[in-house]
Amino acid sequence: MTRNRIAAAVLCILVAGAVGCSSLSRSEKGAIIGSASGAVIGGVIGKQAGDTAVGAILGAAVGGTAGAIIGDYMDKQAAELEKDLESAQIERVGEGIKVTFGSGILFDVDKASLRPDAHQNMARMAEVINKYGDTNILIEGHTDSDGPEEYNQTLSERRAATVKHYLASQNVKLDRMSTIGYGETQPIADNSTAAGKQQNRRVEVAIMANDKLKEAAQKQAEKG
Repeated sequence: MTRNRIAAAVLCILVAGAVGCSSLSRSEKGAIIGSASGAVIGGVIGKQAGDTAVGAILGAAVGGTAGAIIGDYMDKQAAELEKDLESAQIERVGEGIKVTFGSGILFDVDKASLRPDAHQNMARMAEVINKYGDTNILIEGHTDSDGPEEYNQTLSERRAATVKHYLASQNVKLDRMSTIGYGETQPIADNSTAAGKQQNRRVEVAIMANDKLKEAAQKQAEKG
């Protein structure tokens, strides 16, 4: 089962009860999520799915009608990212967006400086992020298990910081962005194979509503 399907299953079990998830509209799903603590759900899903980016997004959810309004905002942003970014995986998760770049797209092996051909992708991403300014961005670095654990931890942190600094050079405000490195501790594939290691070397970007967007969505929801 994929991480997204695990997340969906956990949500159904925790907050949907006897209601079939497949029968719910986007607005209804947002309302259901809002009936429980986003932080608790996000933490459970992040831990169960081994996906801290997903956990961060779901943990920041406001839910209810306001959550559905935020979801519409994210739908538009995700569509533009999908159109503009090459070789990146775009996923709509709850009230946010998860973008995954394989490290081979951004970095040479054992390097933390962006490949020259990655600059265009990053510039396009920055353009969309700047267009949708009411979001916070979490940048996560991940490695495979080759080499010492401490070295991999540092490498993952450096790669996340590189992405942040490049986005900042493209006028994305620094106070919107945070970084974290997980080293080799969050594998998504088998580290005993070359293909698995390649999948594990990645950068994940979680895009979530900031307080301004949440407050605006709440006010809009209250007006009906």
